[in-house]
Amino acid sequence: MSNFRRSPLRALLLGLLLLLLTAGSLSAEAWAGPVDWQEVPADDSGRQWWDRGSLRRSRAGNLSVLSRFQPAVPADADAGRPPASDLYVMEIDCAQALFRDTSVNGFPRLGAEWQPSGSDPLIDAVMDQACSAGQDLLS
Repeated sequence: MSNFRRSPLRALLLGLLLLLLTAGSLSAEAWAGPVDWQEVPADDSGRQWWDRGSLRRSRAGNLSVLSRFQPAVPADADAGRPPASDLYVMEIDCAQALFRDTSVNGFPRLGAEWQPSGSDPLIDAVMDQACSAGQDLLS
């Protein structure tokens, strides 16, 4: 028994136990940044938000932001749960007013094409607000 007290196996087990206890005590906030949803004016197609806390400069020098879209409830739908929202990681070229969705619901969209908003008021509002808020990241 006295050999176990000084063994490298004991030290390893104690280290792993300490690591597990430390990791288990961290809150979710320690693992992820704060979410600060900013809702843009809703329209007939639904509601959309962008997350101020997710604004980043992309590798290409554009703006990256997390957005969420919730379609409008159809008129003939039962009054129950609202439709599920979709999460998008948008890369925005603020100078040219173009965007592309690089991820949808956590799935990467490799080779996503740049596109204009297509006069979509929700996307226009997200792009305008995110570009204004992220102006200091782009300079």
